[in-house]
Amino acid sequence: MDWLTLSPDEAAAVRLSLRVATVSTLASLPPALLIAFLLARRRFPGHALLNGLVHLPLVMPPVVTGYLLLLAFGRRGPVGAFLADHLGLVLSFRWTGAALASAVMSFPLVVRAIRLSVEAVDRRLEAAAATLGAPPLLVFLTVTLPLVAPGLLAGAILGFAKSMGEFGATITFVSNIPGETQTLPSAIYALTQVPGGEAGALRLTLVSIAISMAALLASEAIATRLARRLAAA
Repeated sequence: MDWLTLSPDEAAAVRLSLRVATVSTLASLPPALLIAFLLARRRFPGHALLNGLVHLPLVMPPVVTGYLLLLAFGRRGPVGAFLADHLGLVLSFRWTGAALASAVMSFPLVVRAIRLSVEAVDRRLEAAAATLGAPPLLVFLTVTLPLVAPGLLAGAILGFAKSMGEFGATITFVSNIPGETQTLPSAIYALTQVPGGEAGALRLTLVSIAISMAALLASEAIATRLARRLAAA
């Protein structure tokens, strides 16, 4: 069973992927929730344009998305130069850039899952709470958010899974630097390009499958518990 033991570089790639996926998911949830509500509850000039921009990473080649991120957030890009000069934050060729690329690529999936959940909420429940004198923020926190929670969870799981598997945009924006930007997909790709790397690629593939399956099972268990609580409320 020694062939199942991860090497230090392989273990580092697993840890980095988990770190990148977690950070990208947590960072994308608040804006995804806001945009999902805007798209589901509001009609305004530019609604179709916003919807198109949100879903653009799904239809563009990931390499194009990564190149655009490099142009904007690279050390010489308008946003990247500002962040580096004023905040000391460098994204290109850093793990933080991998998190950004993963967040951008997974963002449409997160927004769509939350939006579908928002559109399924019975507005009469919110109206009833409002007629009882509850302010809008309290209605949102006590009525809307619990009803949207399954969609929020589904979006988070989809975003995490997509971030774990993101490759094209990440390798274009932050390259494939072992210990710094080499995530699971890029490590698997690198191992397939060298003689004798098949065993390592297979190990990391099995790890990737195990993490994805564990995330799906956990989301199913949490969603079932939430559904039971809502039905009992």
